[in-house]
Amino acid sequence: MTAKDKAKELVDTYRIMLMLTDTHCGEEILCTVIAKYSALIAVEELMKECWNHREIDLQAGYDYWNSVKQEIEQL
Repeated sequence: MTAKDKAKELVDTYRIMLMLTDTHCGEEILCTVIAKYSALIAVEELMKECWNHREIDLQAGYDYWNSVKQEIEQL
């Protein structure tokens, strides 16, 4: 899956979850903003794990998640 596709999938997952909850954040724009922040938090946690292990195999993972982060920021 490309970084762009993964970024969209993460944000859409959080957005749909927020829109379906019984809260006052049913506004699509608000849900999208919150979803982007939630997805960024999740991606940053994954990047920390890759960085903390500093193994060669995880460098590719870090680079991938960094690309996903950049794509999320562009959504």
